[in-house]
Amino acid sequence: MSLDADLIVDRRRMRRKLTFWRVLAIAVIILAIAGMAAAWSNRTGFAGAGSYIARVTIKGLIRDDEERVKQLDKLAQSSTARAVIVHIDSPGGTTAGSEQLYDSLMRLKEKKPLVIVVDGLAASGGYITAIAGDHIIAKQTSIVGSIGVLFQYPNVGDLLGKIGVKVESIKSSPLKAAPNGFEPTSPEARAAIESLIKDSYAWFKGLVQNRRHLNDEELQTVADGRVFTGHQAIGLKLVDELGDEQAGISWLAKEKNIDAKLPVRDYQLHDRFRDLPFLHAMAVATLDAAGLGALARHVDDWGTMQAVERLNLDGLLALWHPTGAE
Repeated sequence: MSLDADLIVDRRRMRRKLTFWRVLAIAVIILAIAGMAAAWSNRTGFAGAGSYIARVTIKGLIRDDEERVKQLDKLAQSSTARAVIVHIDSPGGTTAGSEQLYDSLMRLKEKKPLVIVVDGLAASGGYITAIAGDHIIAKQTSIVGSIGVLFQYPNVGDLLGKIGVKVESIKSSPLKAAPNGFEPTSPEARAAIESLIKDSYAWFKGLVQNRRHLNDEELQTVADGRVFTGHQAIGLKLVDELGDEQAGISWLAKEKNIDAKLPVRDYQLHDRFRDLPFLHAMAVATLDAAGLGALARHVDDWGTMQAVERLNLDGLLALWHPTGAE
């Protein structure tokens, strides 16, 4: 019996040691991942040594992003980036975020030749981004356009009335916090919102007319909120050429005297840990393999929350989606 008891004690002691070393190994791995992310962040936008053509990717919803502005401004000052190819695949986003991105690219264009390649979609705010380029290239079936501005808000007043909920408010003036979604929109509130829409719409159209050199009739044809294929957009002067990145390189060589043999390297606009999917996946897999599934799920939920948060767009929208809400 004494021998059995000693074996049990030894096994428990060994198990505690194994647990200690397992936790220590996990901590080292996580610290290494964090160190890799930090080291990468210190090399913000790093694309390698020697002259090159920078490839920048704009994908998904567009909103205010000060980090992206800093990265683009840094790229503008690079002595080794000879030109920039911006790939766009975006339905747009907020008007303020789209304006911010457009302004950043315009500053970049003052320093480097800038070509836009529409991978699949450059609509609304995505098209605002595209017109910052010197030359716009799209595929035959790419979607471009959707020149317009949108303001949407839900009105749940009828639903609340059916379940016996009434929302009361005390306001300093009739148009404060209007529309609020809890009561019918007054004619005065609707007129105030429409004035915002018209003002932003005029700004959008002015950008397009100026950058794409359209007369009033040509602008009227393309500025009714519709989208067009890349093939249609050629005749409407919304894009300059059909093709892909190689077409962009050829244009840079012909029109801007850029060596077509220069390597094209990705220039990262985001280097934070949450923007590095492979590091996020590695952390989740490591925690799960170590038996810390609950923590792994927490990390995975955190990544999901970030994605959901990006869908929370506030304010005026320059956004296209196939429901035809615009």
